[in-house]
Amino acid sequence: MELFPSIEKASVQEIKTFQEEKLKELLKYLESHSPFYQRLFKENNITISEIQTLEDLQKIPTTAKNDIQQNNDDFFCVPMTEIVDFSTTSGTLGDPVTFGLSDRDLERLAYNEAISFACAGIQKGDVVQMITTIDKRFMAGLAYFLGLRKMGASVVRMGPGIPELQWDSIFRYKPKYLITVPSFLLKMIDYAEKNNLDYRNSSVCGAICIGESLKNQDFTDNILSQKIKGKWNIQLYSTYASTEMSTAFTECEFQIGGHQHPELIITEILDDEGNPVKEGESGELTITTLGVEAIPLLRFKTGDIVKAHNEPCECGRNTMRLGPVIGRKQQMIKYKGTTLYPPAMCDILNDFNGISCYQIVIHSNEIGLDEIIIKLSTENNDENFISEVRDHFRAKLRVSPKIEIVDFDILSKIVFHPNSRKPITFIDSR
Repeated sequence: MELFPSIEKASVQEIKTFQEEKLKELLKYLESHSPFYQRLFKENNITISEIQTLEDLQKIPTTAKNDIQQNNDDFFCVPMTEIVDFSTTSGTLGDPVTFGLSDRDLERLAYNEAISFACAGIQKGDVVQMITTIDKRFMAGLAYFLGLRKMGASVVRMGPGIPELQWDSIFRYKPKYLITVPSFLLKMIDYAEKNNLDYRNSSVCGAICIGESLKNQDFTDNILSQKIKGKWNIQLYSTYASTEMSTAFTECEFQIGGHQHPELIITEILDDEGNPVKEGESGELTITTLGVEAIPLLRFKTGDIVKAHNEPCECGRNTMRLGPVIGRKQQMIKYKGTTLYPPAMCDILNDFNGISCYQIVIHSNEIGLDEIIIKLSTENNDENFISEVRDHFRAKLRVSPKIEIVDFDILSKIVFHPNSRKPITFIDSR
């Protein structure tokens, strides 16, 4: 297979023309196979032959996760007998949303991950250790395995947690790359230092990081990334993906945003009124999947607030790049006149070496206003420590949240819950 698709280095106009042809194919497919989109086209008097350009997409209403949750079965475009894998993603209304994948969808998923890993520098023959689950209906874990297999890399399926076993595997099989939640790397480093393991001279030279941000909006390393690299001199590659997209945006060696795959996805960045934002402005990522057979999506609003970067990359790709996620639209917090997103608060908490575990809890008070509680565990018993944390919040975000000290054994079981794929550092109970 072609690990470096030529379309990614085509001109911007060639990429646009290519995507417009793919869009026409998708619209015909949806009109023939999707009960949900058949109904949407009819109710909105949409004639798909009139949708000729990417700009014409604005004539079609957007779709959100609650649409899928309320009409899950109507999004399926193939009979259940053709579904070979069931994955789920969290729903906005409580129950998870089911995504089925056909055999062709699994091939597409493998292709997506293979070219994404190649973009980050992984090559055929490299050994890659997966510190992620492949079970529990988790699409990403399966995608990683299929992609590595397709590109000819060797896979060490370790699963999450247990630093001792991770290091045993690293010294035994000598992986060149890890796939992991980045904050877990700090736990591995801590274990290595406490047990005198020579981790700096291990075989690992890089990590493909999922679930947590590594960069500031100007692509400089954020606090979490600085902490890891300050201890362990390895390359950290940011990725962005979701079950709904079945597609990943992964950084190349220049690490200035995740590259779009034009043959797999169309992207729009929209404001609160559903209009495209101006160049350089942030907005909600809205995606249209290409080549998906079972549950293709048209103008699906992801809920993630991002910026698009369209200038050419030094790697030669002319594809759009996604910057770090600013926050989730539904997790936006209005606190004493200030608009906040959880990632900004996480950066502040990651700045303190004395905090071993934390969780941000948002709830509505008796008059309907947002309240923030920071629960944290620390070995620092200095009475001034909490004041330092609170002052840091004031300096960086102009707010002073309530802070509660919680015993590590209690809080860590909530944050690192065995049924969760990544640390639960944010709870929205509004």
